Amino acid sequence: MQLSPEIERKVKHSFVKQSMMATFSAKLVSVEPGRVEISAPVGANCLQQHGFGHAALTFGIGDSAAGYAALSVMPLETEVLTSEMKIHLLAPARGDMLHAIGRVIKTGKRLVIVQADVFACTGSDRSHIAFLTGTMIPVSATSKA
Repeated sequence: MQLSPEIERKVKHSFVKQSMMATFSAKLVSVEPGRVEISAPVGANCLQQHGFGHAALTFGIGDSAAGYAALSVMPLETEVLTSEMKIHLLAPARGDMLHAIGRVIKTGKRLVIVQADVFACTGSDRSHIAFLTGTMIPVSATSKA
């Protein structure tokens, strides 16, 4: 399945509108049907008290990657909202950059099941630091959910 140019534009436009992603200096790395990658630097503004990347950064880019993966398989007139998201923190976020890979597991009429993996990266070194599972709900793009 190939991503339509309209859906790709929709995902990219939506990402630009997310002020939280701008706060994290996050970048949309790739968009494919059912799969989205987002990266963000582990900046001084996103550290926890021990100097690791904060779990909020890990969760934020993981949730967004999974949500945009869901959005990539929705009709043009449909948006998605996170209904539920669980995170398993596997290791401290030690690295210069975090990289999240979100994917759709199952698409339904009322629910979209998603997952995301988040990796901490420094140069070519990469460590799996988090695994997220969740549910997105499709909503009309014209509704005020």
